[in-house]
Amino acid sequence: MSKSRMTVFILNSFAKTKKGGNPAGVVLDADPLDEASMQRVAARVGFSETAFVLKSAGADFKIRFFTPAAEVDLCGHATIAAFSLLFERGRIRAGKYSLETKAGILGVEVREDKAVFMEQSLPLFERAVDREEVAASLRLDPDCLVQNLPVQIVSTGLRDILVPVVSLSGLLGILPDFEKITAISRKEGAVGYHVFSLETKYGSTAHCRNFAPLYGIPEEAATGTSSGALACYLFVHGQITKAQAQGLVFEQGYVMRRPSEIFVHLDITDMGITGVHVGGKAIEARPKVLRISL
Repeated sequence: MSKSRMTVFILNSFAKTKKGGNPAGVVLDADPLDEASMQRVAARVGFSETAFVLKSAGADFKIRFFTPAAEVDLCGHATIAAFSLLFERGRIRAGKYSLETKAGILGVEVREDKAVFMEQSLPLFERAVDREEVAASLRLDPDCLVQNLPVQIVSTGLRDILVPVVSLSGLLGILPDFEKITAISRKEGAVGYHVFSLETKYGSTAHCRNFAPLYGIPEEAATGTSSGALACYLFVHGQITKAQAQGLVFEQGYVMRRPSEIFVHLDITDMGITGVHVGGKAIEARPKVLRISL
């Protein structure tokens, strides 16, 4: 097994400030890497996700996403990071592109102002999850959860358990029991929890926290896929109007001191939700050079 030098670009996606956002690793021209090598790179990088940009036979690009522990089908903030890097490096221009992922072929739009919006899968609304069990895993009294909203699995590419908390103070004060969250996520076949309150710091749509310890991510500063799922959930459950759904903003990462801002807009017709678009900007940090056994 030989050692190879590899450059991993680091970008902070959905950053509201220079110290905000969710860091992701991006490896360009990753076609020579096999799955085991990608997993080793992601474990060495140590961020919640690292994106590997590949050639695609059926789309403009293909990306595979790895956490430090396992591959996942889709990652919003790593997609934003990858396309921001391609744009900054002059590999692509502003415009619309197709992206092959394990969640399907999705559309990505790169705008002149450097914002990147990714299309997500149409929402799948699944079963409700036991409220008391979920509350206990967050060390919350069940009364701290919004009574007229379900604790529900929703997917726009990844299956998340959406958990509505009454107050912002209650949300920020959560001390999660990661062992219990891991066990419930595994039992329900979900990536993790996306916990939110409609009380916010800066007049956004919702303030969010995301826990995915099953995949080696205790807490994430910005979660694009979960934000898309949450937007659909809020519309279907009557918490936002059709007009509001055209410009939603989600706050995340404040407990981690990494302020993040995720934009979502939904396409809605008489048939319901016909499009889910999640966007934001990424700030590039210093590249990381690794020596990896291949």
